[in-house]
Amino acid sequence: MNALARHRALSRIWSSEPGWRGVISTVNHSDIGRMFLLVATLFFLIGGVLAMLIRTQLATPHSAFVAPAIYDQIFTMHGTVMMFLFAIPLLEGAAVYLLPKLLGTRDLAYPRLSAYGFWCYVFGGLMLVFALLAGLAPDSGWFMYPPLSSSAHSPGVNADFWLIGVTFVEVSAITAAVEICVSILKFRAPGMSLDLMPIFAWYALVTALMILMGFPPLILGSILLELERAFGFPFFESALGGSPLLWQHLFWLFGHPEVYIIFLPAAGVISTVLPVMARTTLLGYRWVVAAAVALAFLSFGLWVHHMFATGIPHMGLAFFSAASTLVAVPTGIQIFAWLGTLWKGQPRLTLPMLYIIGFFFTFVIGGLTGVMVAIVPFDWQAHDTAFITAHLHYVLFGGFVFPMLAGLYYWLPQLTGRKRFFRIGEMAFWLIFLGFNGAFLSMHWVGLLGQRRRIAWYPEDAGWTEINLFSSISSFVMAIGVAMVVFDIALHALLAIQGSRNPWGAGTLEWAMPTPPAPYNFASIPIVRSREPLAADPAIGDQIARGEYFLGAPRGDLRETLTVDAASGRPEALVVFPGNSTLPITLAAATGAAFLGALIRAYWIVPLALLLVVGISLRWGWSQHAAAYPGLQNVGRATLLPQAIETDRSPGWWGSAFLLLADAVLYGSLFFGYAFLWTVGPNWPPPQWLSLSVFELTLGLIGAAAAAIGLHAAARAASRGASLWRGLLIALAGAATTIAALAMTLTRAGQLTDYAYGATMFVMIAYALIHAAIAAIMICSLAYRTLRGGASRPRTSNVNIVRLWTDYAAFVAVTSLIATQFSSYLT
Repeated sequence: MNALARHRALSRIWSSEPGWRGVISTVNHSDIGRMFLLVATLFFLIGGVLAMLIRTQLATPHSAFVAPAIYDQIFTMHGTVMMFLFAIPLLEGAAVYLLPKLLGTRDLAYPRLSAYGFWCYVFGGLMLVFALLAGLAPDSGWFMYPPLSSSAHSPGVNADFWLIGVTFVEVSAITAAVEICVSILKFRAPGMSLDLMPIFAWYALVTALMILMGFPPLILGSILLELERAFGFPFFESALGGSPLLWQHLFWLFGHPEVYIIFLPAAGVISTVLPVMARTTLLGYRWVVAAAVALAFLSFGLWVHHMFATGIPHMGLAFFSAASTLVAVPTGIQIFAWLGTLWKGQPRLTLPMLYIIGFFFTFVIGGLTGVMVAIVPFDWQAHDTAFITAHLHYVLFGGFVFPMLAGLYYWLPQLTGRKRFFRIGEMAFWLIFLGFNGAFLSMHWVGLLGQRRRIAWYPEDAGWTEINLFSSISSFVMAIGVAMVVFDIALHALLAIQGSRNPWGAGTLEWAMPTPPAPYNFASIPIVRSREPLAADPAIGDQIARGEYFLGAPRGDLRETLTVDAASGRPEALVVFPGNSTLPITLAAATGAAFLGALIRAYWIVPLALLLVVGISLRWGWSQHAAAYPGLQNVGRATLLPQAIETDRSPGWWGSAFLLLADAVLYGSLFFGYAFLWTVGPNWPPPQWLSLSVFELTLGLIGAAAAAIGLHAAARAASRGASLWRGLLIALAGAATTIAALAMTLTRAGQLTDYAYGATMFVMIAYALIHAAIAAIMICSLAYRTLRGGASRPRTSNVNIVRLWTDYAAFVAVTSLIATQFSSYLT
């Protein structure tokens, strides 16, 4: 088979359907990535329009441009759109599109999961946009602090749109993070060890792990606040044993890592693009990786940085102040590595390089002001002023938008296969750079003069008028620059001429394929022995096209790629991906129906939608459970590999492990909230404790142990090829017993609206009950497959996945029962 015939055969296998059906059924990572980027850009433009409305209102004192109530909705939605609908989805889109190309593989680990995450993002975003257009947008700030966001102060559905819409969007973030983690660790080109990975992949991996550990606290907080608003559970009511500070802790456990979740992928773009522009390699690769990991680790110890003015004890202030300044060390390591790269290379002043220079200037200012607000006495003075707003924008716009624009212009030839003809981008850069600094440097100034943030007007004699007017004019200059970028990209896509394959002379694999890329990425899966394979062997692109590496001969209609050992990159298994499907958009619509039912208080819709979600999920899992060809498979180069589904730890096992990591963080956050209310919450202890029931506790412990033991026995039987029935029946009986014990405890939680203690007990037991039910459903699915036999029989990988979920459900049940049953003995 020659290269052209191979290209045609692979294109037929991997292509999406034409027209709108292709949009709703595609699972190809290039299509999903492009759609993510397009929708995120649209939300960025919406957020930018809202920003211009804010600056118009503040351009003059006592402005009557919009009423204060509308202004509250505008600034709340500006922050919400930029943080949740633009920044995170944009980096997800970039990772979804780029990672398989950088890693030398044909797709991400779970193509349908990528599509499901995208549609959750779209539906959740549309929910928030509808609220904005209907005048029902949230108006309590993008941080939604209670009691401002409680039913007493926000009686309509405005706050509910935020809580439910943002949580829906965060489902997308969690799925993308699982996808990215497993793809980077298991779906790489053979030979690509961790030490040889592209630097962007390291940043994406660290960011994805941060999402899995940073988003669950906010998801939990949103659930608790919605339960309080909908049913009166008093988690944040001081008079009833709750505390509004609990929301701040949960929010900023997400919020401060969120800053670095946004920054780190942008830093990965800098670390990728800068060496190419400097015509050299990245200085201190291992140091940069270590700095990114250290920055991620430190970011989770800084959340109180945002709460210095809430009455934190002095010892806590000292600790978190020191930690906040310490974060400058790994950031500085990266900055100096980039400067060293410029020093040892021969930089060229291209358009991506202009944006990188703009990044250096703005981000360093943002970092220096960050050290300033890490000092407690200064923070007390600057807190809630325009100075903080300016600092935030220097870190996020300077640290994210400038690098992403550099990356946009760097990868644009790869995305379109064209070279730039018009030079609008350079003019746009200067408008954005000068407009941004004019807008936000002056905002630092007016903040130091005492102007509060989140105000709709200010007095004429305050001395802020000229500064605000200059800031507003500058912001419109910046907006014109952004509009020119959009216009430039549109012209490039429509009118630019065909470009060369590797116009920058880069050395990574995404430039070793034809541009624009084919839907399959690589005609054969290359072997990698260098961090820059294309620089090490300029002929590798032609060798890939000729099918000289792995999987160079297409088989039928199978979408095939390889998994590798996570550390060494040694080939491990053959993976057969599912084809195009409408299951992802259908599952996202069913998930959205559950969220919508909660939003409109039609609670009868919620269980029906959840049943539909379970049914579609089972159909999803069954649609590709059988190996296409049993036994070892010839993947080329005289190599025989099993199919991934026949291994002990299939990609499904890895995905479950990372999803349960996020789940465990949410559970840990629930325990944190319980401990916080116990030790810090006012009006504690409660007037009545949950009494100990030895029967419920014993029944739950026995049931959890039986479920775990039964699944372990089934896994051992599956590995020997023996019958699974004994282990499955024991596990199912154990799960049913655990559900019964938890249900009995749940009925004794007490008056849920009278005190935060009873509401907390209810949520903790309900969480354990949900997971026990999930384990029971998965065990029943295994039993049904066993009953059917033949190609449907469960393999060791299937049993190991269910065992993982059952072990977690057993752990949650045991710890929840102990925490609730013995609560009265812990005083």
